[in-house]
Amino acid sequence: MQVTINGKNYDVEKNTTILKACKDAGIEIPTLCHDDRLSPSGACRLCLVEVEGWKNLHTSCTAICKDNMVIQTHSDKVIKGRQEVLDLLISNHPLECLTCEKSGACKLQDYCYEYGITEGTYRWEMKKPYFDSSNPFYNFDSRKCILCGLCVRVCDELQGTSAIGFENRGFETNVATPFNEGLINSTCVSCGNCVSVCPVGALEPKSKEKFRYWETRDVRTTCSYCGVGCQMDLVVKGNKVVDVKPAFDALNEGLLCVKGKFSYNFLSHPDRLKRPMVKKDGVFVETSWEEAYNLIVNKMKSVKEYYGSEAFAGLTSARCTNEENYLFQKMFRAVLGTNNVDHCARL
Repeated sequence: MQVTINGKNYDVEKNTTILKACKDAGIEIPTLCHDDRLSPSGACRLCLVEVEGWKNLHTSCTAICKDNMVIQTHSDKVIKGRQEVLDLLISNHPLECLTCEKSGACKLQDYCYEYGITEGTYRWEMKKPYFDSSNPFYNFDSRKCILCGLCVRVCDELQGTSAIGFENRGFETNVATPFNEGLINSTCVSCGNCVSVCPVGALEPKSKEKFRYWETRDVRTTCSYCGVGCQMDLVVKGNKVVDVKPAFDALNEGLLCVKGKFSYNFLSHPDRLKRPMVKKDGVFVETSWEEAYNLIVNKMKSVKEYYGSEAFAGLTSARCTNEENYLFQKMFRAVLGTNNVDHCARL
């Protein structure tokens, strides 16, 4: 099909949403509730566009392109509609940007700046705040929740846990843990994927370090907790890891488990070895990698020559990558000539 976006013609596939068509054309549409991995919901109403022949503005994430459709993404009517949505959201949102941990990475803050919203013009009594710090890894602040539904949908559609959902109706709607026979019977596994997708400061990890996101840099690495090979970005301030973000352009597609997301403090533990240790005169001392590898190679050669291949045994870790474990067993079988290889994955 062919559609016209902002006066230019584009070819699009059938069943393509307007949002995706704009994205493919390099046109940015603001959205707070959309995630390419999830089914569209149109909850935030921010991705409004104007379509010729349609009376009202429509959410681009739920509207399907039709042949010869004429779309405006930044007309005066669209801009005014998005400003109205942001005004409604910020009017019911605490203006704590100076102290909010999400400042600098908050999409609501960014869009309000882009569309010139400095404060809300609607006046109403803010709903009763609900704070939940019961989880050992993150906090929930209902005052900052914009009810985009990303946390609920990720938990349900991607994580498959369905540990959270919407509670009550209308102005009293809240994200909560489902109740079962009057008792909390949560299926939450603390994976933190809800925290990773929250566009505002409603869900925040319990960090031991105070930092602003503009003070940090991202370092891509592989999770060290199992052999799946999940990719993640370490958020580093100075020389210390202060947060972890799952990588979206990798096999884990923006998801992590509780260990990958939150268990990174060992990286800065004072007892962590940072250089190889070699025993000299009965005492372990730091050395270079070159000296350590030379010692290993020389010992291996002498042991194999004197005792034979069956004198070797290799023990590797389930926390190594599959590639590392493959190379490890190949070294023992092909180089040292033994099948005495085992691992620790039966604990």
